[in-house]
Amino acid sequence: MTLYQFNIFLMVMTGIAVVVFVSLFFVDAGYGKFYDKKWGPAINNKLGWVLMEAPVFIAMLVLWLCSDRRDDLVRMAFLFLFELHYIQRSFVFPFRMRGNSVMPLSIILMGVTFNVLNALMQGGWIFYLSPDDYYGPDWLTTPKFISGFLIFLIGMYINIQSDDIIRNLRKDGDSGHYLPKEGMFRYVTSANYFGELVEWIGFAILTWSWSGAVFAVWTFANLAPRASRIYDRYKVEFGNQLDTKKTKRMIPFIW
Repeated sequence: MTLYQFNIFLMVMTGIAVVVFVSLFFVDAGYGKFYDKKWGPAINNKLGWVLMEAPVFIAMLVLWLCSDRRDDLVRMAFLFLFELHYIQRSFVFPFRMRGNSVMPLSIILMGVTFNVLNALMQGGWIFYLSPDDYYGPDWLTTPKFISGFLIFLIGMYINIQSDDIIRNLRKDGDSGHYLPKEGMFRYVTSANYFGELVEWIGFAILTWSWSGAVFAVWTFANLAPRASRIYDRYKVEFGNQLDTKKTKRMIPFIW
């Protein structure tokens, strides 16, 4: 793929993200809180998460191993951070989930498709199409990398902490519904989504790449409509427990 073709690919992916963003305000992605049988056959939720997230982890490793730049220290640092997220998402997060919920195969297949395309976006740029001297040895000491790295770590911490808060809302055997109020849930009802968005904004900054920016756009496009639906659901379900003046949907103090 030439750089020109790659840029066309990024533009197409951005356009699809806009379509997905608008569509998800009208159609709920049928997993988790919004599971719906209309999405077709389903499998165990834990297995579903592994099958959906592991392909991007594997694809990035393959792209790295097949690249002539696999010994490049800076690009290996990018790979490490990217894979760190997906180790947690593919092989840790699913097995810490409680309950026996299910995930539709159609959702899994859509997730796999995007994840593989995203590996081509990130890995294609980092390991193949970025200019040889773009990420010089001093890149790891630049303000771009340092600030992006810190933002990435903060986002990852918020994401994992928020998942833990949600996971521990119920005691064993309890089937009640509770409003999360700790951590960043004091400011947004979808703190886990906020954390993930912050992560990939950080990645876009530390790689200073259009491919990273497109992934951040996709993260917002995919999660923001769902965050809005969760907010509306919480307003109905918890009433005055939800302080709508203080607690926003996904972005603290803003939305």
